[in-house]
Amino acid sequence: MTWEEPVRDALSPTAGRQRHGDPAEADTPPGPPRPDIVPRSAWNADESLVRERASTMRNVRVVFVHHTSQPNGYDCDAVPRMLRQLEAEHVERGWDDLGYNFVVDHCGTIYEGRSGALSRSVEGAHTKGFNAGSLGIAAMGTFDEGADVPQVMLDSIASLAAWKLGPRGDPHGKAELVSSSDESRFDEGDRARFDVITGHRDAFETSCPGMGLESRLGKIRDEAERLRKRAQARTPDRPPTEADGR
Repeated sequence: MTWEEPVRDALSPTAGRQRHGDPAEADTPPGPPRPDIVPRSAWNADESLVRERASTMRNVRVVFVHHTSQPNGYDCDAVPRMLRQLEAEHVERGWDDLGYNFVVDHCGTIYEGRSGALSRSVEGAHTKGFNAGSLGIAAMGTFDEGADVPQVMLDSIASLAAWKLGPRGDPHGKAELVSSSDESRFDEGDRARFDVITGHRDAFETSCPGMGLESRLGKIRDEAERLRKRAQARTPDRPPTEADGR
């Protein structure tokens, strides 16, 4: 596999890491660490296409899992080019930027999607009516019934979800969001209750993320919960050495 050089550099063990030391973190239970993520700069996102910077959110209450509906069988070294195409397509639809907060390829590599998603919790354009308070993670490919979903892809989705939900987010829990659009499965203003990690189809009339991926959401929840418990089992008087910022 031959990666584009910026992507290869971004995947180095120390890339994007920061040190702890903020006194405000002292009373916060340890959360799952941030997984390795390829930033937009490494896949050469076209920042000139971004129409407006995304709004920030206080926290992530629901993680919506998607698939991109692109053909499977791609070479993972072609993903940066595929992301640039996806970014352009989303902007052509009238969106301000790439809609998904993050994209995961079938090699398990995680890419920053929407601008700002790496350093903050930003509102995406992935689940109509429920973008506020949620995170959109897209699996690159098409995962209809019978499609193979690589374990490394599931693990990466779980690690992203665990990190963004933080120490108090329950991967097996439920959370409530308010619909902002009648075009969702719920009338505007209605309160909707979702699994904390759920599929796009639960909020919108769509087959996304495909039954192949939908049927594996339980495994993603289990792995995210395992990561949360492992983080909380850290020795209290031994501070973490890497940033867990969300």
